[in-house]
Amino acid sequence: MRKSFYHFLMKFRHPEPKDAISVFANYAYADHSFPKHTSDYHELSTYLELNGDYLESMSVFDEAWQLYSQTESGS
Repeated sequence: MRKSFYHFLMKFRHPEPKDAISVFANYAYADHSFPKHTSDYHELSTYLELNGDYLESMSVFDEAWQLYSQTESGS
């Protein structure tokens, strides 16, 4: 079964974030409304465009999504 994007993202959480994806992961963890059970790109991107003011740029999400897609496809 495919894990949710949130579950994947949590492996990047770090008490002292070293990159933008780690910062994103920390903020997503603290965002109690983050859609934790989905793996739908459009649902996540829409949510972040409307509520992800903690994101430096949507390109951070796109980079994390690309890593997620590669991991989940087994590439």
